[in-house]
This record gives sequence, structure tokens and C-alpha cells, in this order.
Amino acid sequence: MRLARTLGLAALLCACASSAPSDPPRFDPVSEDPPTDAANPARLAEDVSFTSDGARMNAILYEAAGAGPHPTAILLHGFPGNERNLDLAQALRRDGWNVVFFHYRGAWGSDGDFSFENARADVAAVLGTLRSPEFSKAKRSDPQRVVVVGHSMGGFLALMAASEDPDIRCAASIAGANLGLLGRALAANPEQARLAAQRFDSWSGPIHGFDGSLAAQSLTANADAYDLARRAPQLAGKHLLLIAGTRDTDTPIDIHHRPLVAALHAAGATHVDERVLASDHSFSDARIALTRALVAWLDAECR
Repeated sequence: MRLARTLGLAALLCACASSAPSDPPRFDPVSEDPPTDAANPARLAEDVSFTSDGARMNAILYEAAGAGPHPTAILLHGFPGNERNLDLAQALRRDGWNVVFFHYRGAWGSDGDFSFENARADVAAVLGTLRSPEFSKAKRSDPQRVVVVGHSMGGFLALMAASEDPDIRCAASIAGANLGLLGRALAANPEQARLAAQRFDSWSGPIHGFDGSLAAQSLTANADAYDLARRAPQLAGKHLLLIAGTRDTDTPIDIHHRPLVAALHAAGATHVDERVLASDHSFSDARIALTRALVAWLDAECR
């Protein structure tokens, strides 16, 4: 999440249990627990891990009640990952979704080294595992119904994955960061790139193998490739949920949200659900509204 505070720099420089798995439950998963299924209860699976380029990544699976197979949501955290949005995971599980939460390579005890490029590959590795017959059978999941949901840097990763993976039908970005904008801003101002590198390093306590200077260089070198607005043609055919906060000073709405929405519409996108909530980057005082928006969208567009 702290990465998003540096993203504010870009603003300155740029000036469920159900008899039919496809049906939503007949109760309110935001505020009510699901009916008990003694044969197939909901559970927290902590014996789950994923491998990316030989490195083991720590993960947990919120496994929904019922025989399934259940649709699965991958919940992607930001940088460094202090805000994990696990209240969303609980609500989605009550709504009949399996939810996978994992830490990227080098983050919070996962093996390997963290980088933005590695994080992109990590998401692809998790998607590959979730679609395997072995995982689907063991975890009562439907490999054909996997969605990506991300916050801040995780929102960037979710949309990048959706733009590159033809099998991703649905993606949600919550206060999502457009890292291409930050890279372009740093390229235009070497002094700000130096300051950004220092900030990256100061925030990277739970992150292993991370170098702020190299990270800034990576963002600069990949500015065009990381610009989500430029990926609008690849995203136009997807079902997208884009949520922004009016008081978000980390990924300001006029810099990271509205230009992307405009680019998607210009590219002919017809399934873009845009939500603006009166809150900050973490939706600190709008968690119920955030959860309701996500659950309603998933039920309507992605089951």
C-alpha cells in the first residue's frame, strides 16, 4: 500500500453455499453467515503454497462451503502489503467463492526476491496452478471461473494479467495504481526518481531482495508497457470493476482512475463498472460499501 504514497508523486509531476454453483446465495453474505454444510464445511486451508520460478510463495485459501465446484477469486495485495483486505476474502467465501491470498516472491516470508516484474510472473504462476485438474479436485474449485481482484499495486497486477491472459474474463481493481504513469514521471525528473528510490527502500522492511534504485529504473524502462490506459484495447472485452476513492491521495482519482475509464470507453469496452466511494486509499470508512460493491459485481458479471 505504501507504494501508492509514492504514486501520489505522479499526480504532482503530471500536474458461497448454494445448490447450483452459478446461483448467488439467498442471504446477505456481507452481513450474514451461510447455512452450515456439515458434509462440506467452509474452512481455512493453510496447507496451500504456490511456486513461481522455483520459489515457494506463502498462501492461504478461504474455501467456501458446499460441494462446489466453486468459482475462485485471487486477492492481490499492494506494496508492501500492509493492507491485505481479508475482510473481502471472508465475504466472498460466504458468497460461495473460494479465495486465494498469497504473498509475491520475496514478500512477507515467501522465498525469492521481490520485483514488479517478478510479481507479474507470480500472478501468472498462481493462475496456472488454480487451473490444474489436481488443484481443482482437491479444493472443490472450478478452473474455468477464476477472477483477479487487486488493491493498489495489486489492482495494477490484476489488470495487467487480464490484458495478457485470454482466459481471464473478470478483473477488479480497487484504488488501482497505474505504474506506467509513475514510470513516466520518474523518467522526466531524475531527482524525483532518486527520491522515489529512497522511499521504496524505506518501505521495504518485509520485502526481500528489493532495491529501490533498480525498482525506479524498472518503472522508468517499462513506463509504456506498464501504462494501463495503453492496454485498453486488450482490456475492452473483459468484465471490469474499477473502484476509486474521492479522498485517495495515493492513487488520485483524476490521475489513475478517470483516464483509464475514458481510455476503456474509447476502446469500445461495454462491461466496465465504475464505482467512486467517498473514502481514502484504503477505504477506511467505507469497508461495507466496498464489500457490497465487489460482491454484487461478482454475482452479476462473473458467476
